[in-house]
Amino acid sequence: MCRLYIKRVLMDKKKIMVVDDEPDIREILQFNLENAGYAVESVASAEMALEICEQDIDLILLDVMMEGMSGFKMAEILRKEKKSQIPIIFLTARSAENDLLTGFSAGGDDYIAKPFSINEVLARVKAVLKRSNMPKQEKEQQQIVLGKLRIDVARKMVYVEDNAVVLPKKELEILTLLASHPGRIYSREEMINELWEDAPYVLDRTVDVHIARIRSKLGVCKGYLTNRSGYGYSMNAEE
Repeated sequence: MCRLYIKRVLMDKKKIMVVDDEPDIREILQFNLENAGYAVESVASAEMALEICEQDIDLILLDVMMEGMSGFKMAEILRKEKKSQIPIIFLTARSAENDLLTGFSAGGDDYIAKPFSINEVLARVKAVLKRSNMPKQEKEQQQIVLGKLRIDVARKMVYVEDNAVVLPKKELEILTLLASHPGRIYSREEMINELWEDAPYVLDRTVDVHIARIRSKLGVCKGYLTNRSGYGYSMNAEE
């Protein structure tokens, strides 16, 4: 009975593949992930990871900048050629907006900038695994779809015609609020009360500036965001 119990516990462990060409990083991640109850496969290159990556892997922690194949390229191969949906969290010293877009476009589920804290890594791993195990219906409930615009609420990402758009926190909050209630007109005062609770001196002009910035990033969907003069702003997908 004891042997059967031990075997079942081992089988129930989530298995994480760590792909990084820095031995110290691999060692730190493996030690802490195993202490947190995960099974860990540690790999030094993207090429090696692609050779041994199997369906029993529940999540990949993937460095971006490595000798040989980059993490972005490995993710692209997994998604497009191998048709794998294993969740991927990128680890990288790069955190510019273009790098974030590249990572999400390559099929990444999250992005952690180096240097990172182990607590942050463990929290992100737990969150991504939780999302990946959600029933399809629950996942769909975390998506707001309006015409060619899609907001992934859990990942804090916006997609226009499936192209990723990175918005700062406040712009994303405004867009999510409006898109969650298509057709409803929100006055500037209502948005300030809803989204700037801890900043009592925000001006109407601040809302207008944020709206203009959002609209400039929505491309073909910019017309969804409209202004009713004297009333406020609303979101509607164009027919």
